[in-house]
Amino acid sequence: MIDRDSPNYHQLLEAVLENAYEAIVVTDPDGKILLMNRSYCDFLGVKDVIGRNVTEVIENTRMHVVAETGKPEIAQIQRIQGQDMIANRIPIFQNGKLVAVLGTVTFQDVRQLHALAATVDHLKQELAYYKREFRLKLGAVYHFDQIVGTSPKMLEVKNFAQKVAKSDTTILITGESGTGKELFAHAIHAKSRREMGPFIRVNCAAIPDTLLESELFGYEQGAFTGALQKGKKGKFELADHGTILLDEIGDMPLPLQAKLLRVLQEKEVERVGGIRPIPVDVRVIASTNRDLQKSISEGRFREDLFYRLNVVTLTIPPLRERLEDIPELVSVLLDSLMESTGIIVREIQEDVYDVLRQYTWPGNVRELRNVLERALHVMEGNRLTAKCLMIQTSEKGLPASSRVPTLKESLEFAEREAIAKALAETGGNKLKAAKLLGISKSGFYQKLEKYGFSADK
Repeated sequence: MIDRDSPNYHQLLEAVLENAYEAIVVTDPDGKILLMNRSYCDFLGVKDVIGRNVTEVIENTRMHVVAETGKPEIAQIQRIQGQDMIANRIPIFQNGKLVAVLGTVTFQDVRQLHALAATVDHLKQELAYYKREFRLKLGAVYHFDQIVGTSPKMLEVKNFAQKVAKSDTTILITGESGTGKELFAHAIHAKSRREMGPFIRVNCAAIPDTLLESELFGYEQGAFTGALQKGKKGKFELADHGTILLDEIGDMPLPLQAKLLRVLQEKEVERVGGIRPIPVDVRVIASTNRDLQKSISEGRFREDLFYRLNVVTLTIPPLRERLEDIPELVSVLLDSLMESTGIIVREIQEDVYDVLRQYTWPGNVRELRNVLERALHVMEGNRLTAKCLMIQTSEKGLPASSRVPTLKESLEFAEREAIAKALAETGGNKLKAAKLLGISKSGFYQKLEKYGFSADK
């Protein structure tokens, strides 16, 4: 055993500190460096640090703070040279008086530190990638900041939706087709405590009645002809610990409505052909463009299910009730369309917004997107004009269908629509568009000139 007072002991202690895998620094009560081992000096790229103030040598240090407070700081994050380190700062007392502060940063050597930092950065990138992939496949794609609209009605709906998102309350989203009901469902899930759970979407109108039950609740082995041997989980099981969106809930068949009511009440599902219930922890969001009260009176929707779903109702305003949002919507939609079509718009004529505000938009934002996409294919150059929009409005702002158009107007509008659709379908190739429409090349170019399309060959 080495005597503490012997020179060998002090040499051994110095060797231990110099060769330690951790970065070590010791300061006096005034923050001046008394000792810094080689690992720390090499990492910081410094020499001759003894006697210098620690704040001049180590960025974001709190050694001087610990000297003042006398309180240790263990396993704290300290950013040094762009990397997050785990730092310990320990006050040293003798006879009740602070005489020094010991600081350590955990790593083995400089190469390992940089390797570890690179590994952490790589893992962060991988995590971000898998989170994106998860959200594309099973997670929410849209968030509240992606829902366009600053009109009073939209702000009111968005603010309310963000409040209820934090709970597990069942939500019924109503609104006309194309208003963005599914976007709100995505955003609610992304804002909820179930954010990292699955987000499962089911369109109750798109799945045949004969398949909807097995899609929602799953089935056991041999439940019916063609069933998978191992059975199959339903959408509710897949949504466990997450959210399920029942889109177009008003189109769900009455027999399934009774089974859905049981799921909402008992928090469990029973597979087709199954003999035991399966507990599920699922938040339900339902959406519809139907008047469910009217459907109840007509016997097409269960009243008890309606009250189970109608705990919180969000009604998305139609576009005609928030026309002040049109410029912002046009900007966002055009950015998306220019990226997908490769067609660039450099100027928007002011009369474009005048025409868009006069139309009543029965198809809402979805229709606005279609109108803009069609306009990109028919505009001349990079300038978007009202003429490109090809929508008809009256002086009172009503759609043309609110009056009886003349036969000539109807034929011209139909021809213009057909030409625009053919050009969009063929990517602007006029010869292919003419063939698609079944007319001669010369006849097609005459109509292009008649309706103001670009006739460049």
